[in-house]
Amino acid sequence: MPYLVRTIVLIAMMFGLLQAAIADDARPTAASGLTEPEIRTIVREYLMEHPEIIVEALQIYQQREEMAEAARAREMLLAHRDRLDDPTGKFVAGNPDGDVTIVEFFDYRCGFCKKVMPALLDEVARDGNVRLVLKEFPVLGEDSVRAARAAIAAARQDRYYDMHLAMMQTRGNLTEAKIMSIALDLGLDVDQLKTDMASPEVEDEITRNYELAQLLNIRGTPGFIIGDTMVPGAINAQQFRELIEKARQSKG
Repeated sequence: MPYLVRTIVLIAMMFGLLQAAIADDARPTAASGLTEPEIRTIVREYLMEHPEIIVEALQIYQQREEMAEAARAREMLLAHRDRLDDPTGKFVAGNPDGDVTIVEFFDYRCGFCKKVMPALLDEVARDGNVRLVLKEFPVLGEDSVRAARAAIAAARQDRYYDMHLAMMQTRGNLTEAKIMSIALDLGLDVDQLKTDMASPEVEDEITRNYELAQLLNIRGTPGFIIGDTMVPGAINAQQFRELIEKARQSKG
């Protein structure tokens, strides 16, 4: 539910509950002599004179929502850690034996994904002990799906990461002709790539990533998981460094 809608609903609920509470308190006290319309007027006037009460309540409500969402996300991370870590090793970069794992959900047509990639790869290389797991998450149309299929298919020729980097560095639309040109430049067997792109295994990999993103409430790209911390959106090199260190320290 959008935040504005939640806010309106919450204000309405607060107003109704406060009215009900005062009305309930007033009914047993005959001496008060207040009717229900009068109580409603008092409540309304009080809230109008003290709007900070609504603001404070909204802040508390938002904090509780965020805490509940963070707790749910941690549970999901623990429950699906094996899937996140990619035990197959097919889609792993950096140090395969690193003591900290970064998982990135990305789309080849995502401008923010392309923008953040240099900082991410620089920090992975600088640290030397980070395992980077790449999750194909094509959410920006047919070109995105086609590119994801091509990258996953390239893994069958042991060229996943080369294909990944080449397409992330490509500007403009990733048409089939463009993708095949990239594959040819990398020395891949293009005919085999086309065959593998249409395979059920490639489709299954993308489907599993969609399902995993949904479980983790990852809705857009890029989405990072650094250790046990979920990070929606692009961040800079310093933030990567701090989150990597935080993940390392949390392991003890």
